Amino acid sequence: MDSLQRLRAHTFKALHERKSAFIVANPWDAGSAKLLAAMGFEALATSSAGLAFSLGRTDGDGGISRDETLENIRQIIAATALPITADLENGFAHSPEGCAENLRQAIACGIVGASIEDASGKAEAPIYEFEHAVERVKAAVAVARSLPFPFMLTARAENLLHGRTDFADTLRRLEAYAEAGADVLYAPGLQTRDQIAAVVKAVSPKPVNVLMGLDGVALSVRDLSELGVKRISVGSSLARAAFGGLLRAAEEMRDHGTFTYAEQAMPFARLNGLFKD
Repeated sequence: MDSLQRLRAHTFKALHERKSAFIVANPWDAGSAKLLAAMGFEALATSSAGLAFSLGRTDGDGGISRDETLENIRQIIAATALPITADLENGFAHSPEGCAENLRQAIACGIVGASIEDASGKAEAPIYEFEHAVERVKAAVAVARSLPFPFMLTARAENLLHGRTDFADTLRRLEAYAEAGADVLYAPGLQTRDQIAAVVKAVSPKPVNVLMGLDGVALSVRDLSELGVKRISVGSSLARAAFGGLLRAAEEMRDHGTFTYAEQAMPFARLNGLFKD
């Protein structure tokens, strides 16, 4: 564990202790990480979906391997001195022991936080049974607590992303993950102020991460701060915004034979300058 990782760890922990929420932006590669760092963001989170899309694959069905994820983490960490938290999906293992071992490998890459979700990756049973999910969090917590620096472990309750609208079960899981020792609690897919407020209250005083960049959810950093949220991530939305710009440019060329999209493109000199060491 090097001194930079320790510094990143203490910096990242302190961000969660602020009165207001902060944005942890989600790059998908080294270039997007450098751009976000240059824009003044204080911490970054990897995106499993963003990585999948950049490799021409689908997200959420095992399309990205553990080793590909670790290599992506290494590249992003090498690109910036900012604290990095990693999207480790379900830990790339069903067992608590496997989840813990894969977390150790990710930490060795230099991350100072990570999220572990309770989605199984199995279509017939997309969410782990409650007791098994809690045991997985406990195993990850044990790894985090063995480190010589603070590590922000995020436990994710994935019900809402898999069509399971039992909000009471989502709250029950988040409460159990908090009790198991998770540092940050996260239920991607929250849509309303009431849902967010209920999650914040259920796991208080532990910090809550809320996903933005979703259709139909129009809450600002100020709104979320007033609800007690400490961290805001944007998942795959930045990658989707980038691919959306590419798609619109390609459609213009194909359908109209024109190239006006270039007027909205980032100037070459500015972009090139961002990547100079």
